[in-house]
Amino acid sequence: MVDAHKASDDRQDVTWELGDDHVGVITLNRPEARNALTHGMYAELERLVRDAAEAGARCLIVTGADPAFCSGDDVRQVMGGGEAGKAPAMESGARVPRLTPAADALLHTDVPVIAAVNGAAVGWGMELSVMADIRVASERAKFGELFVLRGLVSDAPGLGRLAQLVGRERAAELLFTGEVIDAATAKDIRLVSRVVPHEELLPTARALAGRIAANPPLAVQRIKSGLRRALDPDWRDLGEWVSRSLGELFLTEDHREGVRAFLEKRPPVFAGR
Repeated sequence: MVDAHKASDDRQDVTWELGDDHVGVITLNRPEARNALTHGMYAELERLVRDAAEAGARCLIVTGADPAFCSGDDVRQVMGGGEAGKAPAMESGARVPRLTPAADALLHTDVPVIAAVNGAAVGWGMELSVMADIRVASERAKFGELFVLRGLVSDAPGLGRLAQLVGRERAAELLFTGEVIDAATAKDIRLVSRVVPHEELLPTARALAGRIAANPPLAVQRIKSGLRRALDPDWRDLGEWVSRSLGELFLTEDHREGVRAFLEKRPPVFAGR
């Protein structure tokens, strides 16, 4: 999670590229903010994922513009900067509790997704990485479920998929502490499938995506659908619970203190209210 604002140029904050090999590449492109997510970026990510199959993509790569993969939500825009009355609309009941739309798109697409994690993947950036079917990490990658440090719960993937990858106990440790781990540790606990030198990250991800995209697309899609049926929870039900929980937690003093402490670069003092 980062406190930063959109660059003043006309650059797209989320870019899309589709190759002749049917591999689509989505790049979070807000490097000066370590690719912190704005409302507009969430919406564009959702749109690109939902439209990927129709656009001709048989495999997707999600990555970030260096130096980060994704540092989570833009603290001022999405979290209200820790000021009372400036939390997201969900706290006022302005919208029905639901799974985050971008997460809904990623968790229900039948197009295989590879996360090419080139740097820090923290907060919702880590959620984004665990929603991928396969994670390839640069040696510079770092991972952290930072939500507890802001007085919040993780999104549904951090609850429903992280334990699948690393086991319940290690997932609980990451979620309860907000610990940030490096790429080597992520490989050791099976959070990522491989760690490669930074300059080899995208070539490695593209080669793997190309192998997947070269296979019969209908069969690949059915395999992914079958994995979801066999292993995943009801994402929309879990997402509703997360949304309701966040709506309550955004109103707490502890959430505001966590965000203010981050912005002021000091240790937080939580009161349990």
